[in-house]
Amino acid sequence: MQNPLSKLLIANLFVFLFVSCQSDKGYKTDWNLPAFLLKQGELSQLEFWADSVKGQSTQFDVQWMKADSFAQIAKRIAIDFSVDKDVVKEQLIERVGDFTEEEWRDWNASGLLEGRMLNGEKKYFKRAVSNLAILTGKGDGLLDEALDAFCLEHSVEVIKETKQVKNSRVAKRSFVIEYSLAVDANAIPAGEVLRCWLPYPKAHHARQGSVKFLGSFPEEYRVSEDSCVHRSIYLEQVAVSNQKTEFKLTFSFDTQAEYVDLSQEHVLPYDQESVVYKEYTKQRLPHIAFTKEIMQLTDSICGEDVEPVELVKKIYYWIDKTIPWAGALEYGIMPNIPEYVLSYKKGDCGMQTLLFMSMARYKGIPVRWQSGWMLHPGEVNLHDWCEVYYQGVGWVPLDMSFSLQKSNDEQLRNFYISGIDAYRLIVNDGIGAEFCPSKQYLRSEPWDFQRGEVEWKGGNLYFDQWDYHMSVSYK
Repeated sequence: MQNPLSKLLIANLFVFLFVSCQSDKGYKTDWNLPAFLLKQGELSQLEFWADSVKGQSTQFDVQWMKADSFAQIAKRIAIDFSVDKDVVKEQLIERVGDFTEEEWRDWNASGLLEGRMLNGEKKYFKRAVSNLAILTGKGDGLLDEALDAFCLEHSVEVIKETKQVKNSRVAKRSFVIEYSLAVDANAIPAGEVLRCWLPYPKAHHARQGSVKFLGSFPEEYRVSEDSCVHRSIYLEQVAVSNQKTEFKLTFSFDTQAEYVDLSQEHVLPYDQESVVYKEYTKQRLPHIAFTKEIMQLTDSICGEDVEPVELVKKIYYWIDKTIPWAGALEYGIMPNIPEYVLSYKKGDCGMQTLLFMSMARYKGIPVRWQSGWMLHPGEVNLHDWCEVYYQGVGWVPLDMSFSLQKSNDEQLRNFYISGIDAYRLIVNDGIGAEFCPSKQYLRSEPWDFQRGEVEWKGGNLYFDQWDYHMSVSYK
């Protein structure tokens, strides 16, 4: 199985997409070397190389930022792949029971037990064992039985109400959110300023509104415009020696579910000259790319169909059947997420969604990203989904990882192909955009934004240096 990091695209992904492509001011650095070291898993050598290059550069110039980005990627890979063989075997016995050496070899060879060679030693993904349990039917994925039942009951309510009121948006829900982020004590020197971005609701979405800011700590804040792709509240605080630095935010908002019975809609041919069509059917490198594999696979799935509703359904059904949900690597260490998903035959909600978007856009179907949090009682978590545009109908929600529901009723079974429940917090309507105010360093999550982001003048603070928590009150 090919390791996705083996491709030299990694250099383009984390250098040219995050650092402006200016000249290197006379430096003659061999940028193939760090890509090669990354490919080989020689992370210690890569960090040594990066320190050397940064030492010969001026902070924040192009040369310095490129080298720093490579060093950050190396550290992030080491964090995700941090478990050795003996620990993995202990976890396996605890999680799935006794196993044979043949099973061990098969799990490694197939990628079901995901690992990589780092600095000459085999290291395993920190969620390798829990993922193996999910993929072999010995553990729950995103949706457990309780959440399945809750969503099915809610879907019945939503479909019934849309028929009664002749409106696709129904089942209003109201929430109060308390969100906090705590940076580890002594993560940065005392007296230095921490810059923090926390997630905040989109205010003018058709399914979400009545957004009210209820308070923050510290009290001084800056909220981004609703038009920003990633909506955030920006806070600053001075670090104190031996103390955690906490940022807190409280807000309320309303949401609605949405369901569109596409069998009752008159879907028109697309206006291929429209702004919507051109914008949302194009590639968005590196994670929405019409690679040869994507094109051939999509064509084989869709056959001769050209009707958008049928194409979407065929792609959804194929991913639902073929790509099970599993815990993900951090997105910031994957050069091409759909490629990874197809290689390993697994992916979390965002990974499944990016695969769907790549396939749908390739077939000329406009689709846009959406993400934030799922707020189902007892199941609050980060979550990603999308919206599909149908000419003559408009934007229709689709949740790839909430899957086909367990029902003999076709509308209920297919609910999440053209519907979504009311338990959502929408923070983002795209990927990989600028923050307001802008961030200086490579983001912890370069594409999505749900947990928050933190940095100081000396660099980004990655996820291992802070914790976050969301408390939800249902009104």
